[in-house]
Amino acid sequence: MDWYSIVKFLHIVSATLWVGGGFVLFLLGVLAERAGNIEDKLQAIRASGQLGGRFFAPLSMLTLIFGLIMCGFWVGFSELWIVIGLVGYATTFSIGMFIFKPTGERMGAMIAKDGMTPSVLGTGQRMMNWARLDYAVMLAIIADMVLKPTSHDIGILAGMAMVIVLGAALAFGGSRQLVPNAA
Repeated sequence: MDWYSIVKFLHIVSATLWVGGGFVLFLLGVLAERAGNIEDKLQAIRASGQLGGRFFAPLSMLTLIFGLIMCGFWVGFSELWIVIGLVGYATTFSIGMFIFKPTGERMGAMIAKDGMTPSVLGTGQRMMNWARLDYAVMLAIIADMVLKPTSHDIGILAGMAMVIVLGAALAFGGSRQLVPNAA
């Protein structure tokens, strides 16, 4: 086994845990939202906040570091798919650091101070909306890493762009309100 294979394995394991773990929490939040189960949705949001700095941020950084090592030693940085991957990473990392982290902290403080309020629910909903966009970007990154498009792969690039546009539309195109289930 060569070093490239080891670093590539570590890159994929880090990415799988980062993206997969976050997706499970996102899915739990969506299912709770559809069921009108406020407590389960808030539990998923709380878990995201608790794991953000301890689990998701370190794994995202490891994913980046192992990817940069592969590029620096073996692949290079000039391929379009590498640039797209780095831009996608920067986007999702920024959403995590500048949206998820402060929103989770703000929600925790709001709940500690006033308990469950409509304001907390609204803040949680905005966080879920951003998560929809975040996972659309992550899906595009995964497609990018697997398919490795060049500038000639217009269909693949257009498909990746459509995934992000759809994610943005799902995130910000309609009004969702988390309300308790009447049943």
